[in-house]
Amino acid sequence: MLFDTHLHLIYPNRLRYPWLNDVPALNKPYQYEDYERDAARLGIIGSMHMEVDVAAEDIKAETNLVKDIQTLPKSLIRGAISACRPEEEGFADFLDWASDQTLIKGFRRVLHVVPDAVSRQSGFRNNINRLSKTRFTYDICCRADQLYDAIDLVDACPNVRFVLDHCGVPDIAGEVFDPWAKAMRDLAKRPNVTAKLSGIIAYGDPQNWTVEDMRPYFDQTVDSFGTDRIIWGSDSPVCFLGGGLPTWVALTYALTGSWSDNEKAALYHQNALRLWDITL
Repeated sequence: MLFDTHLHLIYPNRLRYPWLNDVPALNKPYQYEDYERDAARLGIIGSMHMEVDVAAEDIKAETNLVKDIQTLPKSLIRGAISACRPEEEGFADFLDWASDQTLIKGFRRVLHVVPDAVSRQSGFRNNINRLSKTRFTYDICCRADQLYDAIDLVDACPNVRFVLDHCGVPDIAGEVFDPWAKAMRDLAKRPNVTAKLSGIIAYGDPQNWTVEDMRPYFDQTVDSFGTDRIIWGSDSPVCFLGGGLPTWVALTYALTGSWSDNEKAALYHQNALRLWDITL
């Protein structure tokens, strides 16, 4: 049984996604029904919606859309990570609004689409610190070369629970391993960070990657964070850039085949349910 902590839904008729203009392969609808069909066949028992970097004016509308989907019969949606703008002065008011939205379990501001200086600003960090000792987590989505900026952010916010997306986005196609692995080990020294094993097939050679290409990055993440601080996510539909959701699920099972039942359960669903206090 898998709990999917990283599902993107794309509804171009409802929301604006400016960045998709530069990614033709993803610039099309990916609706709940598309995902549900695969999920039912793959043993996915619940999902967290992950914000899709909609236009800033559509952030609250994205939450409302996901709330509608959550009310569907037998919906898999159990929560959402909302977009946010911690670099802006209105973040405190936004957080007040979000606190009344039981669907929202955390926030994300994609860092690889803004200058590195954004996450270094005192205002940004002060706003992230507002999440301290709340029910909310903060997802870090950055490139591998930005991991030390991520470490600085975590150190500035020691009472915030962080989730690192996509194993820190390693350059698997380029076979860049050692600098990424060192940064992952350093980040893992911070006990308030959980690593998300999500959709790394999108970072390999899309036509030619193999299990053995993915194994070092998967295993290094697990070795760095331990089986009590890792969670699983699909990154659908982005994972289709490297083979798709069924392929990623199959790879996950292949790479964890030698694990104990307790270790598998921790990654597959238990850690995530505990992190966000979710009951299925």
